[in-house]
Amino acid sequence: MAATLLVVKVFGIALLGYGLVMFAAQRQVVFPGASREPLRAGAVAPAGVTQVWLEPSFGRVEAWYFEAGGEGPRPTVIFAHGNGELIDDWEQEMRGLREAGVSGLLVEFPGYGYSEGAPSREAIRETFTAAYDWLVTEAGASTQRIVAYGRSLGGGAAADLALDRPVAALALQSTFTSAMAMARQMLLPGFLVRDPFDNQRAVADFAGPVLLMHGRRDDVIPYRHAEGLAQLREGLEVIDLDCAHNDCGPQWPFILSTLTAFMDEHGLRRRGMGSE
Repeated sequence: MAATLLVVKVFGIALLGYGLVMFAAQRQVVFPGASREPLRAGAVAPAGVTQVWLEPSFGRVEAWYFEAGGEGPRPTVIFAHGNGELIDDWEQEMRGLREAGVSGLLVEFPGYGYSEGAPSREAIRETFTAAYDWLVTEAGASTQRIVAYGRSLGGGAAADLALDRPVAALALQSTFTSAMAMARQMLLPGFLVRDPFDNQRAVADFAGPVLLMHGRRDDVIPYRHAEGLAQLREGLEVIDLDCAHNDCGPQWPFILSTLTAFMDEHGLRRRGMGSE
């Protein structure tokens, strides 16, 4: 009996120690891109891209605006990248989006690249609401044509934006049901999660159309997360991507065509805009 109690005590102490270490280090794990060196020699946007400096309460955060040409209000995607990425990694994809007749606002995470602050759910949430407000007040974007689009951890940013501002549609790629579900996958108790992104709540509460895309072979955020999100609302389905998690770059033409078809279906992109 004494030996059993000793084993239980040692296991409990070890579990507590693991939880404390994970609590202290989890933002380094969750936001690895904050430690990446910027790909550019200075804080200057590439040619043909409008550089925007958002001003949340903690400092300046960089964003790149890819404005589509043409008359009248253009549909606009606010894009949130993955946790190990920088906005620099998505330049070519956003140029492709613009060529398809859709404007794009590529928003950096706080503490990433040349942006100030430190990454957290609260700071990212404030940044993306500032990005939305800039689009509406400065760029003249129509609130009826703004799509919140997030990949991986960026899905949490896009989902929060759908809760905080009146976006027209929500697009989630390779993202999770909730940060707590991901924590349980890593044997971390949910109550220790410091940044409890909750995509389930956004998908369930959001009244507009939702697009779900996920790699069938994803071993970082398993496909079952997408299936869980699809089950939250009637009529939702997952568009399968022929990739895992971080190797979906070659799938971009298919992703872009899926996104624009989704926008056309819901009247967000007028027929004849850009290339199909």
